[in-house]
Amino acid sequence: MNKNFKKNKISKNWLIKQKKDIFFNKSKIEGFRSRSAFKLIEINKKFKFLKKNTRLLDLGASPGGWSQVASKEITNGKILSIDIKLIDKITNVDFIQGDFQDHAIQQKIVAYFNNKANVVISDMAANTTGNKNLDSYRTGELCLNSMNLALKILEKKGVFVSKIFMGSIFQEINEKAKKNFKKVIKYKPLSSKKESKEIYIYCEGIS
Repeated sequence: MNKNFKKNKISKNWLIKQKKDIFFNKSKIEGFRSRSAFKLIEINKKFKFLKKNTRLLDLGASPGGWSQVASKEITNGKILSIDIKLIDKITNVDFIQGDFQDHAIQQKIVAYFNNKANVVISDMAANTTGNKNLDSYRTGELCLNSMNLALKILEKKGVFVSKIFMGSIFQEINEKAKKNFKKVIKYKPLSSKKESKEIYIYCEGIS
């Protein structure tokens, strides 16, 4: 089979699925940059952690859907988004381009919040390799590194929310969360695709 034909067929099938996806369509109607915005809306509806005075860090923010949601709820606080990719300006959101795992970037984050952030959120996933186990593990490592940063900058009642995939590193993430936070809950929003192994871990109150 011609490679270009096969590639075009895959692209066409992807477009058809997107058109059938109510959250994808809804994101376009409501002006969100990604369908994942509705995941944060659902998570916040359940746990109610985004408030008008919240000081929030959004890790791996591109294309900006979660920061958009946060900016609608946080009207008198501070929002800082971090990503390797440059993202278009979002009202009331500050942005630093870079890898949050770099020491220099972490110093900028610490200085921005002065070790007094209320919420750290992450919808990051590692770039796919085709190996689902490897992708799950690498995304899990991003979650662990995000949690380490959150523990540095969150105040005692702080909240950490992150995407994780069910896989080999899940147990390590769960144990680390329970060791460092008073409340740990795993949650799968309705807007998360049924076939996806992604879930979200909600952590509240540093132990």
